[in-house]
Amino acid sequence: MSEPLPGMAFPWLSVIGMGEDRLEALPPASRAALDEAEVVFGAPRHLALAGLEASSRARLWPVPFSVEPVLALRGRKVVVLASGDPFWYGAGGSLCTHLTPGEWRAYPAPSTFSWVAARMGWRLEETPCLGLHAAPFERLLPSLYHGGQAICLLRDGKAPEELAHWLEQRGFGLSTLHVMEALGGAHERIRTTRANSFDLTDIQAPVAVALSMTGSGPHAAGLPAGFGLPDDLFAHDGQITKSPIRALTLSALAPRRGEVLWDLGAGSGSISVEWCLSGGRACAVERDPERCTRIRANAARFGVEHRLSVLQADTNSTLPQTLPSAVFIGGGANEALLARVWEQVPAGTRFVINAVTLETETLLATWHARAGGSLLRIELAHSQPLGRMRGWSPSRPVVQWSVIR
Repeated sequence: MSEPLPGMAFPWLSVIGMGEDRLEALPPASRAALDEAEVVFGAPRHLALAGLEASSRARLWPVPFSVEPVLALRGRKVVVLASGDPFWYGAGGSLCTHLTPGEWRAYPAPSTFSWVAARMGWRLEETPCLGLHAAPFERLLPSLYHGGQAICLLRDGKAPEELAHWLEQRGFGLSTLHVMEALGGAHERIRTTRANSFDLTDIQAPVAVALSMTGSGPHAAGLPAGFGLPDDLFAHDGQITKSPIRALTLSALAPRRGEVLWDLGAGSGSISVEWCLSGGRACAVERDPERCTRIRANAARFGVEHRLSVLQADTNSTLPQTLPSAVFIGGGANEALLARVWEQVPAGTRFVINAVTLETETLLATWHARAGGSLLRIELAHSQPLGRMRGWSPSRPVVQWSVIR
């Protein structure tokens, strides 16, 4: 149980985690908080587990979900019922972003992830745990590889079969799905099937899947952990930072978890996507509407659409509102844009700018002399047929300026 910090607000809200083992399994502190509550919020299933479905104290969550009804009762004795650990893909985190420390007490129970790991004998600290009940299956993509495993919370009884079809389409049809319903309760059920021969019916929520991954084909190894994903994984019209240059660019940008990137003149959004795959957030600014649509599609393809926002605008007139930790300009840099961005961002912001024209090279050389940093000239060549033999076909050289403001 969490306790209020000294000098903090009175704990008017109790967030109670429940399992499928019903009211009788709640510890005394959770029972006491529930008994004292004036109002109890929960989903129909939680209220039924607590025996409160017909109580005048009971309140159903609104659809679509909102914490506003709870916040409107600030100061009264309120209980929120949630599944397992309320702060692991639960209502606790959504609520407490609006509260100050000391306004709530929390009474967590074992999470569904803990129940699944216990049934499978898996090390929880080594297993990706994903809340796919309110997110697209693409969020699984960074953790998907031959021989891997993951625990996935799913939306409803139809979702396990939908996940199986999604896996089969990506070359993981031989994967094993352990479909687990109502774990820890009287109606617990665990069944096993393969993705490419999914035959389970009458699946009831709450449901989770323990996934043992078996892949085949070119993508069975999963996404590489480094920078510079293959170009053909992205939808683009030729306006893309090519894989080797992208690897060097992201290395210079040095993404860190939670940081914000401005990707100005984003093209296909490949830099933004890989930044987000590293745990950051990005705002891609692109004036062409078709490219904006393509950026959003690429973000969805890699499961980072929740981290990547797209602003259709001309960078010479419009910049994002959220201040960045890093700025990338892959094309279209000019003196006015550089001066405005330099003035607007906070000290410590990392800049990386790539140039392929003599005019932009001159601009970067001028700013390098003024602000310091590092200038790097990148010259690449690829082997191509040359008659009956092979020769080197050089790409346009790229000049890269990187600096910390």
